[in-house]
Amino acid sequence: MKSLLAIATFSLVLIASVSAAERFPILDDTDWGWWRGPSHNGIAAASAQPPLKWDNNTNIRWQADILGRGHSSPTVVGNRVFLTTADETKQTQHILCFDRSNGDVLWNKEIYQGNFDHNNKKNSFASSSVSCDGQQIYTSFFRDKKILTVALTLKGELVWEHVYSGFASHQGFGTSPLVYKDMVILAADNKAEGGGLLTAVNRQNGKVIWETPRPKCPNYVSPTIYRLNGRDELLMAGCKIIASYNPDTGKPNWKYDGTTEEVVGNVATDGKYIFASGGYPARETWCWLADGSGKLVWKNSVRTYVPSLLVLKDHLFTVTDDGIAYLWKKETGEEIWKQRLGGKFSASPILANGHIYASSETGTTWVLKPTGAGIDVISKNQLGTGHMSTPAFSGKQIFLRVIDETSGEHRERLVCVQQ
Repeated sequence: MKSLLAIATFSLVLIASVSAAERFPILDDTDWGWWRGPSHNGIAAASAQPPLKWDNNTNIRWQADILGRGHSSPTVVGNRVFLTTADETKQTQHILCFDRSNGDVLWNKEIYQGNFDHNNKKNSFASSSVSCDGQQIYTSFFRDKKILTVALTLKGELVWEHVYSGFASHQGFGTSPLVYKDMVILAADNKAEGGGLLTAVNRQNGKVIWETPRPKCPNYVSPTIYRLNGRDELLMAGCKIIASYNPDTGKPNWKYDGTTEEVVGNVATDGKYIFASGGYPARETWCWLADGSGKLVWKNSVRTYVPSLLVLKDHLFTVTDDGIAYLWKKETGEEIWKQRLGGKFSASPILANGHIYASSETGTTWVLKPTGAGIDVISKNQLGTGHMSTPAFSGKQIFLRVIDETSGEHRERLVCVQQ
């Protein structure tokens, strides 16, 4: 039985997208099946009751070493936790599967070797998170001027591979596959002469269902689908436009001028408004009506480049790359609360059981409580020396990819936090 607290927490937010359990009945409401959680919006399921405090000696259920380096987030389905990683010395790219109960490595599948390409030092060669429909897993890797997307069984057996050639890297690659109906939808915005591409392939065999051109532009945003105006809409920001596509056909619903050129964080919405933010070359956060009219409601000059925005019931929350957290009124953009948290941020904030969890590049996860008047700081929790990836939340557990850098040596571990 769900607690009254969990139900009250879930009602804080208007969910405008289809949850994992609704889309794929084989998934449980505690599964974290893909990037940014069940509904791709950074909101954990109503059943989530994660701890509010932890450190290296408190509320740690288990921890496991991770080969190499990566920025992908954990994916949790059933008793399995999936993660991508890369050994940059050997130039190998891997998918790892851990036992959720104890952190044991169930399998380690080396997918590719060699021909690593240009990348930003703050990016990695394993930045795409795994998506899982309960039957197969899907993820993408960047190497050899190609974006290679693979499907594997839950036991790590290769099912199919899709290759997008001619990817012109600016700062590398980092978008995650979007699972929708019988499709896997892939985004490959880049600066190649022919421009970028949105592609949908069949989940079972990898065959192309549709392709839609995108502008010539280095951009890093993952595609997201929300239920808007009585239909499913695939939203993409960046390349100086905000755009909606029909996810069944790839055909544009509408495109409007707006957003900066490069965007990393997902488009966000509450069903009435659409929000997006970017960091290069302009520093801007935008709000439009979600009715397809293209009407700009407000914008400001706050730079949230890498972390995604988080939509609450009445407010919009963000933590900038430079570590400043803001709370704005959704309708007007009026600033309600602002505080410097400290450190830099690449991970996106998550709302779970009425609390916001924000993890910094210096290894601190802030737990914040939204109130009618602003936000209260509940705790600061230190693990290792850094977090570059967004944590996953499932039931009473948090899964954090932790960086430990000492004496110039880079090590990573997956940590399961549970009270």
